[in-house]
Amino acid sequence: MATLKEKIGYGFGDMSSSMFWKIFSYYLPFFYSNIFGLSLADAGVLMLVTRIWDAVSDPMMGVIADRTHTRWGKYRPYLLWVAAPFAIAGILLFTTPDFSPTGKLVWAYITYILMMTVYTGINVPYGAMLGVMTDDSNTKTVFSSYRMFFAYGGSFIALGAWEPLCNWFGSMGYDDTQCWQYAMIIIAGICFIGFLLCFSMTREHVKATPGKSVGKDVKSLVHNAPWWILNGAALLSNSFNTVRGATAAYFFKDYISANAFLDFGAFNVVLYAGLFLMVGEVCNMLGVALTVPISVRLGKKSTYMLSLIGLIVLSVIFFFLPNTPAGWWLMLAFQVLISIFTGIISPLIWSMYADVADYAEHKDGTASTGLIFSSGSMAQKFGGAFAGWAVMALLAAFGYNTAADAVQTPEALDGLRYLMSFIPAAIAALSILVLLIYPLNRTRMAAITSDLKERRAR
Repeated sequence: MATLKEKIGYGFGDMSSSMFWKIFSYYLPFFYSNIFGLSLADAGVLMLVTRIWDAVSDPMMGVIADRTHTRWGKYRPYLLWVAAPFAIAGILLFTTPDFSPTGKLVWAYITYILMMTVYTGINVPYGAMLGVMTDDSNTKTVFSSYRMFFAYGGSFIALGAWEPLCNWFGSMGYDDTQCWQYAMIIIAGICFIGFLLCFSMTREHVKATPGKSVGKDVKSLVHNAPWWILNGAALLSNSFNTVRGATAAYFFKDYISANAFLDFGAFNVVLYAGLFLMVGEVCNMLGVALTVPISVRLGKKSTYMLSLIGLIVLSVIFFFLPNTPAGWWLMLAFQVLISIFTGIISPLIWSMYADVADYAEHKDGTASTGLIFSSGSMAQKFGGAFAGWAVMALLAAFGYNTAADAVQTPEALDGLRYLMSFIPAAIAALSILVLLIYPLNRTRMAAITSDLKERRAR
């Protein structure tokens, strides 16, 4: 029986990962183009090209984790071993060296690849832990919900604190490059502690069938149709979130401007990108809380697809919201609704990866849990990378000017609106087409779970 302590402990792991991931996804493109000094083209290509290494490192880490044997388990020890390198790599990523343009570009490639490698080293084993903490499909959804609830809580802290931290260091006389680095030092320290808490509060309970060979595990994976389908859906889900999130800093800087105030009567609040994203994280948490009761009633696949339909409708309407005081309230309201739906989807993805791992063990008699969950990490990073590259490329195509005092053209401003509305809507529509052929429904998973319990009891 899973304990509350373990559920909370498991949540601390993704709280740490998500704090970094949201800063990378939402602020790194802006950092590279407006603080670090890369061109939009260089920043976009960097995010895309470095994914080639992830195509190798993620499955490699999955294979290594599957074959790790320690007194702490197979996957859990990596939370302890990689916590410090994870924090250090994040700090280096937001460090701006006094190099030539070419030297800075090289530094950006090295630190970005290093960060994504270390992220793989801790996040792939962390994700795979879900497959060995319980053998019950519904309990996996509960663990996944705790994971995503804490993830969005961490994102709320990171996104809410990021701009105030940078401004605070700026008020102390530091320049922009130092402000961003020092803000990341604080975030990195919190993430380090979170991973240590996750390690100390969790345990591995399920002894899955060990893989006989890497070749057999890879062969099983290649012939695992639900795995391919879920990877496509996960990649698109991360693309949806990253396109909107990465555009937000540009959208509020140039389309909304600094003069957007929400009138609360006795006082006004500035509507800026950090607040917009922070509200989204809180509402993601509400969506996570709704995931278990809705998915138990409707099934994971149906819940996922209905949420995507909601995202399409809301994203399309977002384009037509006016840039006025009333429109700013509506934008915030739509952010609330969109974030509830994305919050419902996030834990479903990881719970469905656990189902895919059970399907592989049921079908082929070998548990390649780490290898399967590595694809979740890879889909997350590929989705984020392609979306980040697309945002950079589309901004350039729309004629966006990165100069600090630039006045954007009407075409560039319309481009920002498309990136917050129609383009994410198209991504969500494509996700529905992918999920239509996903075969692991409630009835099939119940049969698989029952069969595996009998095998493991022998």
